[in-house]
Amino acid sequence: MMEKTVKRGTRTGFTTGACSAAAARAAVEGLATGEVPAEMESLLPNGQRVRFAVHDGRCDGDSAHAMVVKFAGDDPDCTDGAHLTADVQRLPGQAGRFELRGGFGVGTVTMPGLGLEVGGPAINPVPRQNIEDNVREAGAALLARDGLRVTISVPQGVEMARKTLNARLGILGGISILGTTGIVKPYSTAAYRASVVQGVEVAATTGAGAVVLTTGGRTEKFAMEQLPQLPEACFVQMGDFLRYALDAAQKAQLPRVVIGGMVGKLTKIAQGETITHANRAEVDTALLARLAAGIGAPAQECAAIAAAETARFAAERMQALGLLEAFHTALARAVVDTVMQRYPGRFRLDVLVCDFDGKKIAEASSHAG
Repeated sequence: MMEKTVKRGTRTGFTTGACSAAAARAAVEGLATGEVPAEMESLLPNGQRVRFAVHDGRCDGDSAHAMVVKFAGDDPDCTDGAHLTADVQRLPGQAGRFELRGGFGVGTVTMPGLGLEVGGPAINPVPRQNIEDNVREAGAALLARDGLRVTISVPQGVEMARKTLNARLGILGGISILGTTGIVKPYSTAAYRASVVQGVEVAATTGAGAVVLTTGGRTEKFAMEQLPQLPEACFVQMGDFLRYALDAAQKAQLPRVVIGGMVGKLTKIAQGETITHANRAEVDTALLARLAAGIGAPAQECAAIAAAETARFAAERMQALGLLEAFHTALARAVVDTVMQRYPGRFRLDVLVCDFDGKKIAEASSHAG
């Protein structure tokens, strides 16, 4: 179990969207005044104004360049330190025109379902608007005569994207420019949670009529082996965010949801936890003891399971008694019952259970057939 007294940092940071907007604003300022500032106050999506250090500023009469280094605070973000770079070009005679493009290291959208144009840059709607707001505010005098084209690039974006779910979502060639408030909170899970929801939305566009939710790489590999007929985009690593994944599936009106998992996370789901992180709730070993009793396990074994700290202990005891399949089938059924109480009749739910080696043990379904 995770130690619950571990201290976490408290420093906030800024999103890729906020940093991109600040870089764009600084470049526009340089185009307007002839010098890119070393520091730029920028408007965040949440209405705050924050000063950012600006690097690599340069400009001439028709274009300007500026870069802001992303600081993620104490959030474990793979884009921390990214160089969010803006190149702004004057569009003579096109008064009021604003054009936003993605350069190197910004992903390209290749699949529908993200709320972004296929073939366009992976710059989400809120950052897109925030960049435009800053450009129009700082460049009002320029825009009275000419248009402005802004290109956002991230030199390290291709490498950073390998650590994200972008490829699964059909975002290729770089990172996404994200952020709804502009602020990254320490150890926030907003970015991953958003990627889970996007993954479900993409699955809904495949036409397969199903999304397969797993808790990590091992369970996803297992689920893919069990359901080879489904396209890769139907498989979403939801991590601990069951509630957000199921809500997204309901909203997308997906007719079938599959959950693939192992005993620990499935126990959390069966006991009604919709956020299954270790720090959110203890495993209900009394529930496991009741399941064991229901399939005929001896009373002393059930008592030992109830007194144990982990779900894995229960699985190991059931295996020793030759009750492994029956126990996990009962657990899968409990997951189905619990989830369908929250989402009655909204979708068909199938639960697939694997062992710690990724081999199938059991399954259950809400479907009467």
